[in-house]
Amino acid sequence: MFEMSNEALGVVMIGVMLFAIFVGFPISFTLIFLGVIFGALGFGIKLVALLMTLQFNQVMMEQTLAAVPLFVFMGIMMEQAGLMERLFRAVQLMLANTRGALYIAVLFVSTIFAAATGIVGASVTILGIMAAKTMNRSGYDVRLAAGTITAGGTLGILIPPSIMLVVMGPVLEVPVTDLFAAAILPGILLAFLYTGYALLRCAIDPSLGPVLPEEERAENFGIVLREFLLGLVPPALLVGFALGSILFGWATPTEGAACGAFGSLLLTLAYGRMSATRFYESLIKTLEISVLILFLVAASNFFGAVFSRLGTPTMLTEYLLGLDLSATTILIVIMVAIFLLGWPLEWVPIVLIIIPILLPLLNKLEINLTWFAILVAVNLQTAWLSPPVALSAYFLKGVVPEWDLRDIYLGMMQFMVIQLIGLALVMTFPQIALWLPELIYGSGGG
Repeated sequence: MFEMSNEALGVVMIGVMLFAIFVGFPISFTLIFLGVIFGALGFGIKLVALLMTLQFNQVMMEQTLAAVPLFVFMGIMMEQAGLMERLFRAVQLMLANTRGALYIAVLFVSTIFAAATGIVGASVTILGIMAAKTMNRSGYDVRLAAGTITAGGTLGILIPPSIMLVVMGPVLEVPVTDLFAAAILPGILLAFLYTGYALLRCAIDPSLGPVLPEEERAENFGIVLREFLLGLVPPALLVGFALGSILFGWATPTEGAACGAFGSLLLTLAYGRMSATRFYESLIKTLEISVLILFLVAASNFFGAVFSRLGTPTMLTEYLLGLDLSATTILIVIMVAIFLLGWPLEWVPIVLIIIPILLPLLNKLEINLTWFAILVAVNLQTAWLSPPVALSAYFLKGVVPEWDLRDIYLGMMQFMVIQLIGLALVMTFPQIALWLPELIYGSGGG
């Protein structure tokens, strides 16, 4: 009878897992099922049961992950408060005489909102509702408009407090505080690259972003200033306190998230946007998103533990090191692989399944894990803008049905190229990511 080595079993396990996810099986249950089956084949059902118990217990005891539901709730509350609409209108009116003013307004507001919520779907949806009608009325180019809205919305998975970074910290065994500090400058860099591209296109072809029509402008500057302050100051203060307390070590990520969640609740009440129904819906939405993420974290940890026990990561590490390639070449290969996986997969399976597999190799090559995490985060922004999954396209199409899906895709692809330029810059100049953690903590982590 043909017998397969445990290492080969691990390779087959990954192949079956990718196939099952592509076909559309639920990721969490697929990982648990495959972990049990392949673990039992490789080293027996008793050890598999012990591994499952240990890994699920470890996730439940991981304090950092308690920040996930709190940050999700904070984001949903900020969405309810309606601050984003205020800020968008104010920036739009302030730049009424500027070509491409609405592109700047979208990207400015999305950068601020990214710091208040890591929920990409919420950002893209709200930006679409706020900006699309005004852009259509003002004669803006649909492709460039769709590109700025979807690209701006994706900043939420990179700019802290990003849920993806909260999840990635324990996976890479890097402090979440280091990742938050490291992500700030790359996030701002991408926002500037997006804005620069949109303005350059408008300078070359003014018809892409005409100035605001007279009837759309404010009666006086006092109205604009009031809207700007009411839209910007509250979320900026909230994010400043929540994120600042985490970055400067005054609070753990979970404590900072709790302060942010409470502050967002107070803001929603202060703006008169709170009701019993809305509060209940926010709690249910928070529960759904948190359970989805945390159950997937536990399932992925179990799958990864079985995979490691089979010995495949060690075999792959030894094979790649045996090729005598430089660390830079291997890193480029990894980034290309993550970019390609981002087309059919979302960030969650990549962060929770693929990265743990690479961890032994990264440690052997002595690659800075804080820098690597930010490279992955920038890279995975492309997953939101790349077909066929490209969820941002469907979020936007849902709220702006008059825009053709082909135009939305073509607009997103332009900004995906800019994201790759941003990735190349962070890869070429690691200090873009590592300067701030070194300044605050005296080390780049990892």
